[in-house]
Amino acid sequence: MAKTESTAETKAKMKTVHEFRITLRGIRPPIWRRIRVPTNYSFWDLHVAIQDAMGWLDSHLHAFRPESDDEIEIGIPSDDPFVEDTIEMLAGWHTPMTEYLAAPGDRIEYAYDFGDDWTHDVVLDAVVERESRRKYPICVDGARACPPEDCGGVQGYKDLLKILADPEHDEYASMTEWLGRPFDPEAFDPGRMRFEDPQERWRFAFHDA
Repeated sequence: MAKTESTAETKAKMKTVHEFRITLRGIRPPIWRRIRVPTNYSFWDLHVAIQDAMGWLDSHLHAFRPESDDEIEIGIPSDDPFVEDTIEMLAGWHTPMTEYLAAPGDRIEYAYDFGDDWTHDVVLDAVVERESRRKYPICVDGARACPPEDCGGVQGYKDLLKILADPEHDEYASMTEWLGRPFDPEAFDPGRMRFEDPQERWRFAFHDA
């Protein structure tokens, strides 16, 4: 349960930003991003920022898994009364990010798409003062393109890259047709990152639906 913050704590959070390094597990050279988000973010807000920075399409379920507590996850609770789970799922929009990510060095696991099983290491590198007139979140650094959605996880992505590197491969034509666009695994430009309003994303996902 989230603790009640004092007014001073709330004001302090509004003056700082959290700088995270997000690294996708299992792929070398690594696919990673460094982002800065408002300290007063919820885990839902952080989820949206990670999706946008990495390049995912937010079309699958997700969960944050704290290192300090293996009996909870943070994400989207199920409203199915017949679903039994030993893991308690906290609603990301009700859980302040700072409950588990408060000081540099704190880390959490972020899982996306439980079928392809994309797992990210999210590490809090620094808490810094918010720059005046700067709109957050921002992406300040990173490397390599996000894998295409639904490509089969880490192994599927590795297989895809082998196929795309060989125009003579039997599956080259079908894979390029499936992609529907040119794909450069090395392409990444932090200046082109665009972040959506997490509240708008929430309304689209839950309220409007």
